[in-house]
Amino acid sequence: MANPNEEIAELEAQIKKTVYNKATQHHIGMVKAKIAKLREKAEARAGGGGPKEGFQVRKTGDGTVILLGFPSTGKSTLLNSLCGTESATASYAFTTLTVIPGTLEHRHARIQILDVPGIVQGAASGRGRGKEVLATIRSADLCMIVIDALRPNELDVVRREAAGVGVRLNQRRPDVRIKKTSRGGVKMATTLTLTKIDRETVVDILKEFRITNADVLIREDIDVDQFIDCVEDNKKYMPAVVVCNKADLVTDEERDYIAERYAPDIFVSAITGDGIEGLKDIIHDRLDLMSVYMKEPGKEADMGVPMIMFRNGTIRSVCDKLHKDFVAKFKFARVWGKSAKFDGQKLMLNHKLKDSDVLEIHLK
Repeated sequence: MANPNEEIAELEAQIKKTVYNKATQHHIGMVKAKIAKLREKAEARAGGGGPKEGFQVRKTGDGTVILLGFPSTGKSTLLNSLCGTESATASYAFTTLTVIPGTLEHRHARIQILDVPGIVQGAASGRGRGKEVLATIRSADLCMIVIDALRPNELDVVRREAAGVGVRLNQRRPDVRIKKTSRGGVKMATTLTLTKIDRETVVDILKEFRITNADVLIREDIDVDQFIDCVEDNKKYMPAVVVCNKADLVTDEERDYIAERYAPDIFVSAITGDGIEGLKDIIHDRLDLMSVYMKEPGKEADMGVPMIMFRNGTIRSVCDKLHKDFVAKFKFARVWGKSAKFDGQKLMLNHKLKDSDVLEIHLK
């Protein structure tokens, strides 16, 4: 029986040798579809069935951030600087052997920060407990990639390894709908001109995944990789922050080179504390959090301590966060603020709230 990993390597080598143009677009698309199917086969053979098993950590707080990077990039020291947590730190690699959680309290939010073991090249294939570490990303709301200012080239590897387990950093799911049907072949509709993929490629990729009848609606100019992701429909899309740590160890010229080549979101030094306050703001903003102020019927709103929610959260999500029985007992709510048409508007569970709204929940 052929080894899927060997076949994947051969097909990837084939893609590297092929010059991408209009004439080769379809061929490359089909090769990538075959690679995706072979990866599924390799996972099934290994008994993984996909990236399921990660470190077991109970999510707490208003959002969860995972620290991802190579060993010895200073992740544990960074956790200490952000949260005041005294995790095990040392000047040698592989200090962190389990997940170490910490809590960052910033702008009324309580944000869970998870320090996981460092990954290495080949992590997506299981090297160095890499699959466990990378699978843990899927439970987080934000990925913080930590690179060492002395080894900034590790950034490309970390991104590649995350992509290898189906995590799409700083991307959103393309606006593509694929609905399987019982007959009629593939019917494709688009709302714009596609420049990176054509109908023939779409149909043949679907056939590779044994889909011969489907209604496909594409609403943005996607490429082959994005379409395959939508067909598989098992990817995790999440925001990421790139932090260049140990900035105190490089010269201004080296820092300028890193900024131009790798474009980190911020330079910090977990040892000296330089840049840590700015990083806290970036974490809060990238999580896209908002404040909702609660009000009891007949009383003034508590404007001192807001409830922290993800932006565009609904009244239902507030109820879920307050108490497990609130949705079942929900009667109606009144809202004051930007999301209401008028102050005290009576609204139901699926209403989307906006930052600084005041919410009054009425229960049965």
